Amino acid sequence: MLEVDKMLEKCGDFNRQQLIMLLLSSLINLLSAMHFVSSSIMNTVPKHWCADGLGSGPPPPNIDECKPFYSNSSNSGTCKKYNYESYMGFQSFVSEMNWICDDKWKLKQANNIAMAGCVLGTLVMGYLADLLGRVPILVFANVITVLGNFLTIFGVNFELFCMLRFLMSFVVNSNFSIIRILIVEYMRPSLHTVCLNICYGFLIYLGMVITPSIAILMGSWRRFMLLDALPIIVVPIFYYFVPESVQWLISRQKYDQAIESLRRVAKINGRQIDDSDFEEFIEDCKLSQQNTKTNPNLLHLFKTPRLRRTFLILLFEFLVLPFYDIIVSYRVYSLGISSFVMAALSVTPLLPASLAAIILQDRIGRKAMAFTILLLMCIFLLVTGVVLSPAANRSPRVLLTFYVIGLGFSYLSFFPNTQYTLELIPTCVRGQALGALYSIGYAFLICNGCILNMRNIFFPLPEIILGVLILLGAGLFLLLPETLNRTLPCSLEDGEKLGIDEHWYTFRCMEKRKEAEELDSSLAPRNGI
Repeated sequence: MLEVDKMLEKCGDFNRQQLIMLLLSSLINLLSAMHFVSSSIMNTVPKHWCADGLGSGPPPPNIDECKPFYSNSSNSGTCKKYNYESYMGFQSFVSEMNWICDDKWKLKQANNIAMAGCVLGTLVMGYLADLLGRVPILVFANVITVLGNFLTIFGVNFELFCMLRFLMSFVVNSNFSIIRILIVEYMRPSLHTVCLNICYGFLIYLGMVITPSIAILMGSWRRFMLLDALPIIVVPIFYYFVPESVQWLISRQKYDQAIESLRRVAKINGRQIDDSDFEEFIEDCKLSQQNTKTNPNLLHLFKTPRLRRTFLILLFEFLVLPFYDIIVSYRVYSLGISSFVMAALSVTPLLPASLAAIILQDRIGRKAMAFTILLLMCIFLLVTGVVLSPAANRSPRVLLTFYVIGLGFSYLSFFPNTQYTLELIPTCVRGQALGALYSIGYAFLICNGCILNMRNIFFPLPEIILGVLILLGAGLFLLLPETLNRTLPCSLEDGEKLGIDEHWYTFRCMEKRKEAEELDSSLAPRNGI
């Protein structure tokens, strides 16, 4: 297995260059979180009612919100004007365009088109990240996202709005995923957990918390989207200050460019590296990659037995966990809470989940962390199905409490397991594999109605079925190798060898305890002298 980490250690694997990258990554994560929330805020559907014949006053009680209160021969039951009760004065896109009642299908159709863009774009952008490099695709994705937000201001008709939503959704997931890949490929293994959770957990938390307040201060969706588009001048800076991933360049056998990136890192970090060290490193790379397939893709991964098994286990997780979020959120949506409040409420458990991941994941290992969290999620689902049954008639406060706790488990599973996925998949197909996992997971969300409709058969049936599937996923995770403090696999051959000598019951925390006991036993005779 190529020891790229050792060469990065000589050039500096946590110094000025890495700090610059973390700063810029944190900024892009902050902006990406704002982009992510902006869609739900812009499409907020406020309370509305037909204003024909009512003047500007409040609506009478118990009226039909879509039909005129006073019917006569002139209106024929069709409403021409609506009144809105905006949340703290914010005018949404829906209220300006009157995409409600008979036209509410437009918003639903636009959301479906956006989901299609996300499914297709996540797969394509992951492939391009492996084909063209991490940095150019990251910059391209962020520029398209910001431009899409800006052009949406002029999207005053249905066709243009759908086209822009598709374009933004095509690249939006890449804003998050490619930065994860860069951080994992440029940081020393012992810092993966801390750096990823700071850049993601903390900054996404901040972005999602402040975005609703910024929208309310702006007063309208147009001014909010304009403000959201201003940071476009910052995004290209990433291209000039962050070199291309050395691991990716080596995996593509672009040795000269890899040396240029290493020299650049060493220069910024103030390290002096002899030319002989670079030459020796490249010779080792060429020797190790003599029998390595050039420019492999995801199809080649399926020809390798152990990597194929790893990918299918990860795919099972990416298929099951989104339905967990749907079930956790199901009862809260019926409370009619404002999307602004929901945006702030949904991010509440993100910060403690990130702190828990920082504390636990490097102590007990990736596999033990994933296995434990999935077991807790299974127990939570079964408890939820009993406690929140219709016979219990729980208050909104109880529903919100279970919602926040459930999302806490979801965050605690998603971020560490995404890191685990990046460390398991070889560099040469990392972007494609992650894109495929996300894309297939999004595509299967079309089945969410089938899952929820099972309540008509037996109310806690969705929780029971999903709990069993998550328990099965926890068992499958035991078949994966441990990646804590391991060199990332570069080629498909490296991925096949990763953890080949491990057993399903091998946990890193037990290995650490065994190593400590062996060290104590070796020192005991010496201490007794």
